[in-house]
Amino acid sequence: MTTFKFNLPIQLRYSDLDPQWHVNNVRTLSLLEHARFSYLMELGLFDGKSFFDLGLIVADVHLSYLAPIELEQKIHVGVRVAKIGTKSMVFEYEVVEGEGGAVLVKAETVMVAYDYHTHQSIPVPANWRERIGRFEGINFG
Repeated sequence: MTTFKFNLPIQLRYSDLDPQWHVNNVRTLSLLEHARFSYLMELGLFDGKSFFDLGLIVADVHLSYLAPIELEQKIHVGVRVAKIGTKSMVFEYEVVEGEGGAVLVKAETVMVAYDYHTHQSIPVPANWRERIGRFEGINFG
């Protein structure tokens, strides 16, 4: 398992399951989204109140399902920003069973800095670059 500085425990729900009794692939994407919002809120980059002020929009998603996630499993989602470009950021995720357990899902999203009021991409704000870099221990300069 890769080390992530941000990990969010997730409580699975019955409604997350599909007819095969494991977490549905669409629900898995929702778990990642929840963890990403929590990451941004933890770093003080989003207050969770106005989605028009979020400042990011999904451009690309990749998920690798390594093992089924079942209802009774205790899981957490690790989140980190691996790269910041001029107008985009690459988020990486791992869904892991328990503490230090098996990696169940690996994923990546490309998020574009976006102004929902003007409907245009924008440069990644300097304060985002600085805060994320400080948290992750990476110079995104």
